[in-house]
Amino acid sequence: MTNTSVLRFAPSPNGALHLGHALSALVTYEMSQKLGGRFLLRIEDIDLERCRPELESQMLDDLAWLGITWEEPVRRQSEHFETYTRSLVKLEEMDLLYPCFASRKDIAAHAVAGQTDPDGAPLYPGLHKGLTTAEANTRKNAGEPFALRLDMDRAINTASSMFPGPLTFRELNPNSGDVQTISAEPERWGDAMIARKDVPTSYHLAVVTDDALQGITHVTRGQDLFAASGIHRLLQVLLGLPEPLYHHHDLLRDETGRKLSKSHKDKSLASLRAAGASRADIRRMAGL
Repeated sequence: MTNTSVLRFAPSPNGALHLGHALSALVTYEMSQKLGGRFLLRIEDIDLERCRPELESQMLDDLAWLGITWEEPVRRQSEHFETYTRSLVKLEEMDLLYPCFASRKDIAAHAVAGQTDPDGAPLYPGLHKGLTTAEANTRKNAGEPFALRLDMDRAINTASSMFPGPLTFRELNPNSGDVQTISAEPERWGDAMIARKDVPTSYHLAVVTDDALQGITHVTRGQDLFAASGIHRLLQVLLGLPEPLYHHHDLLRDETGRKLSKSHKDKSLASLRAAGASRADIRRMAGL
């Protein structure tokens, strides 16, 4: 049995890496070195429409330029849908999932004003949760696309029977080594989507499945994913997966306070490099 620490950086190739990604990658890489552990790179590309090989290639080039090295082979989520399907089947066998045929427009139209999940999306209002098996099968057989959602109340009750005591996750301060125990609160996500209409998984399911399969001991990521640790801990308990330590680092923000984002086309590492920025410049701009 080994006590080696295993960390990972897991970008999605749906846009160019920016300074925020550089911060996250370097924080994770340097923590792995400090712990004398392993550093893995995982490509989270379940969004088959937006993720592109040329963007992945640019990501790898940017990371190597930053001085980051990783173990081969790189795990690509798009190559492992059958693995996530096995996790789905376990949850289905526990009677914790139900099909949802609603579109985003349907959800927005029926959601309660002001009720949002931690990502700011309208909290799912329970559409189709009451469908009978026969009604759901009729719609499936007609070819109507559907997602799978987690019955949150039932999932929490099931987890309570499997894991006595409050559901928590552990947050590491890498500077002091202190570990804080934090209430998970997965109910904040409502009946979260666990498998999308187009692929047999979601971010939440794929991440916890991969972290367990890769033996990840420390999950290092930005504060924007802090709340996600709650539903991740719930899924880990339900699926019998190990609990990692978490560290959520501060986010880089622009002068207005908005976090850097691919969707807002913040200046990419590639463009900064082309303009003559050095690795030392990137570290300084990332606040390291």
